[in-house]
Amino acid sequence: MGHLRRLRRPRDDNPGQNAIMEVENPASVSCEICHTRKEKRFCPAVHGRICSTCCGTEREVTLDCPLDCPYLQQAHRNEKLRTVEEVGREALMTEVEIPEQFVYDREPLILGLGYTIAQAAHADRSLQDREAIAALTALAKGLQTRVESGLVYEERSASLPQQALVDQLRKMLDQYREVEVKNQGYSSLRDSDALQAVVFLMRLGLMHTNGRPKSRAFLDFLLRQFPEQKSAIAAPGEARQIVMP
Repeated sequence: MGHLRRLRRPRDDNPGQNAIMEVENPASVSCEICHTRKEKRFCPAVHGRICSTCCGTEREVTLDCPLDCPYLQQAHRNEKLRTVEEVGREALMTEVEIPEQFVYDREPLILGLGYTIAQAAHADRSLQDREAIAALTALAKGLQTRVESGLVYEERSASLPQQALVDQLRKMLDQYREVEVKNQGYSSLRDSDALQAVVFLMRLGLMHTNGRPKSRAFLDFLLRQFPEQKSAIAAPGEARQIVMP
């Protein structure tokens, strides 16, 4: 049945005429969000059809957009990376220097950390950029304290998804050391190396996220690097690279 559009007023020469409700064409249904503009596309976040304006303004702001939404993926691909000024030098932990050669030397480590976050996003569809970046930041701060003072400092987060991701990233670092010991008899991974790798990925996240409250642009970027069917991280010496901004 079509939607009711308007009430036709009775003619003046026939005041007893019954009011007639006109039925709107079902093809011109209004947007599920604003209820004024004509719908243009299906939105999986509201399980209904919405207009392109609401899609653009409410995307990742009030809407929990699933990453497989084609309109969200297209928007992420068209977004520009954030600048250092937009992010802020303090958030980027600019005091941690990362030489360009480090990225090549420790590429398997960076890939492993990125893969861990991608897998977490596959497992928890509600995970957002802010939680992933906060987990990387918390891990980086703990590693920085250990490097500078030798103290082991691990602050527990009140956010369960964030803390779960921190634990998974720590586990990945332990497994990386174990693989090194198995392959070469010792582990060359220092805490300072782990710190640089984590900060590198954290900066990548801060540059890729779009700043919207429910942004998943960074996670979308990682998921494109690590499709769900790929079940193993790159081993040392394997020809595989993460796409850099």
